[in-house]
Amino acid sequence: MTKKYGFLFLKGMAMGAADVVPGVSGGTIAFITNIYETLIHALSQFDSRAIQLLLKGQFKDFWTHINGTFLAVLFAGIFTSVLSLAALLSHALETHPIQLWSFFFGLVFASIFIVGKQVSRWQWFTYLSFAVGTVIAFWITTLPASAGSDTYPYLILCGALAICAMILPGISGSFILLLLGAYATVLEAIADRTLGIIAAVGIGAVVGLLSFTKLLKWVFSKYHDLTVALLSGFLLGSLNKIWPWKKNLVTFTKHPGTPEEEVVPIVTQNLTPDEWWPIALIMGLCGVALVFGLEWAGNKKSKPIQ
Repeated sequence: MTKKYGFLFLKGMAMGAADVVPGVSGGTIAFITNIYETLIHALSQFDSRAIQLLLKGQFKDFWTHINGTFLAVLFAGIFTSVLSLAALLSHALETHPIQLWSFFFGLVFASIFIVGKQVSRWQWFTYLSFAVGTVIAFWITTLPASAGSDTYPYLILCGALAICAMILPGISGSFILLLLGAYATVLEAIADRTLGIIAAVGIGAVVGLLSFTKLLKWVFSKYHDLTVALLSGFLLGSLNKIWPWKKNLVTFTKHPGTPEEEVVPIVTQNLTPDEWWPIALIMGLCGVALVFGLEWAGNKKSKPIQ
């Protein structure tokens, strides 16, 4: 039992690490480690029945109803990873961007095949769903980033939208924060332990998570293959965002003239690989290897955790 939850904690850490980086989704990690639908089902159990159990003081039944141990261990891993890796990954994106983006490019590219394997039978309408998902995700990656706002109501909205994206394979919650102009604000708040900002984003995340997972659970139950094909397309379309070689065409300077001054890319252009391509290729292959390794580990532990 301890070993089983130890693996679950590590999967949560992998999800948290992915969620810190714009362009990579924690939902992708959940999918390839075979816990995605268990997660969606558990989150959707925060319903009227759960409230009734709480009000009656039936805490054990409430915990069982929401699969509380599963959620507690998984989110402990996510939060541990986010709190410990936020500063490290932020530094790595500044100092070794091509190597890091190449690793995540390989990770997401391999995930397309892992997620696509979940479709029981590929037919014309699943291929159409895949194409639609690709176009939608690609379009999202071409949107210019916003200057954003640091107000609490805006950060609550950002948290709600980002968490909905986070649980969708291929749509990165961090990238949504980047589009909304809140990514740097949130990352700095996590690194500096700024509780007000963290709380505002967290409130939005809880609201978004509890409302969106119910819809997602229903869609999965009614249109499983179409949904999985759509998510596979999301992954393919998102590769445009994490292409390692980019040129900043338009930038925005946040907090100019202060110690917090930061140049945020608004519009970027993909470039052909430069002299770093051998190292980038190796890092990309490492990402591919990690994905298939996670899938293998997930299949070995595929029995649902109760």
